Amino acid sequence: MLKKVIDKIYQGEGISIEFKECKDKLNKDVYETVCAFLNRNGGEIFLGVKDNCEISGVNIDAIEQIKKDFITTINNGNKITPTYYLSIEDLAIEGKHILYIFVPESSQVHRCNGRIFDRNEDGDLNITDHTNLVAALYERKQLIFSENTIYKYVKLEDLRQDIIDRVRKLATIQKRNHVWANLMDMELLKSASLYSRNYQTNEEGFTLAAVLLLGKDEVIRSILPYHKTDAILRRVNIDRYDDRDDIRTNLIESYDRLMAFVAKHLPDKFYLEGDQRVNLREYIFREVVSNILIHREYNNPYPAKLVIGTNEIYTENSNKPHGYGLIDPNNFSPFPKNPVIAQFFKEIGWADELGSGVRNIFKYSRVYFKNDPKIIEEDIFKIILPVTDMRLPSKTTVRTQQVPSKCSNDAGKISGTIKFLQGAEVKK
Repeated sequence: MLKKVIDKIYQGEGISIEFKECKDKLNKDVYETVCAFLNRNGGEIFLGVKDNCEISGVNIDAIEQIKKDFITTINNGNKITPTYYLSIEDLAIEGKHILYIFVPESSQVHRCNGRIFDRNEDGDLNITDHTNLVAALYERKQLIFSENTIYKYVKLEDLRQDIIDRVRKLATIQKRNHVWANLMDMELLKSASLYSRNYQTNEEGFTLAAVLLLGKDEVIRSILPYHKTDAILRRVNIDRYDDRDDIRTNLIESYDRLMAFVAKHLPDKFYLEGDQRVNLREYIFREVVSNILIHREYNNPYPAKLVIGTNEIYTENSNKPHGYGLIDPNNFSPFPKNPVIAQFFKEIGWADELGSGVRNIFKYSRVYFKNDPKIIEEDIFKIILPVTDMRLPSKTTVRTQQVPSKCSNDAGKISGTIKFLQGAEVKK
């Protein structure tokens, strides 16, 4: 990880990398860079690094206040519109502290202080008054991200009130003072970018993401009649199935049903990681199931599926690939396929930071299945979990077992060159 961080810094600034010296407080223009990255291809911001790539560091006494100011401001709809929740990490490199912000590409067009910023090699560009550039930006977002499609005749009553109430509760469980806690329903939906306006066509309304996440079943069927996710058990009757759940509902209840199907047919295995008790099945399939629902191309009628077989478990879903072949968890650039849906899942605690899910699947599959998974980026995205080393009864009690902590035996060998310092806003 150290090499990756240093390599990025010494690449210098560019279309996806920005440095801010930021010794004792946030640079005022950091939010313009966030806006530009959201609107273009995403990027990484390093606070405490000079334009010439020199690591100057952030004053250690100012770090907590800087992090607090960033989180508070980025969640303020008057600063970034629509809001986009980001985290900020404290990294220690060669005895100096820097702050790191990863900004994914968004499916929305964002404004900072009412102005639209885009990104090029030279920095952040205010394109608000350039009609052609703004129109092109909206058109590009619409073509790339189908979740952003507006359905102007969908009304609030076409969404499920019980699901809206539930996700508000889940978000406040994750964070007691979550912004959704005190918002009215429409304010919450706009805050989550589920109600949008296309400034190119002047259309506004609920988006495909809103319908998929919160819509009534009949509304989803009307808009996407082919929408379904298949959960299949295939151990004895390998030509058909031994058990099946044909899921044709919103993504919140789809997640519940997929996780219940997994719990029904795969054993619990509790382990100790250091002194922390870990439910391996939960850790692995939380990421696998979220991936099926979050990173799917919903304009493609190919049905998503999760199949539990004798020798492997695999998932398939339609995909807009950004590269082809096997994914290496140590060397890949995560790309959000449906950023609004992904962010929504993150807010309710069902997904982690972009990219961490892939690493968790690898990490815990090696313990649970005694095998490395295969994750394949193609037109059909596939996750394959080989289980040839393990029997999969319908219900099994497995003895708790000790898994050594990664750092338990090597703590004295760590040089201190780089370490991750977890704050309240950073999820690991």
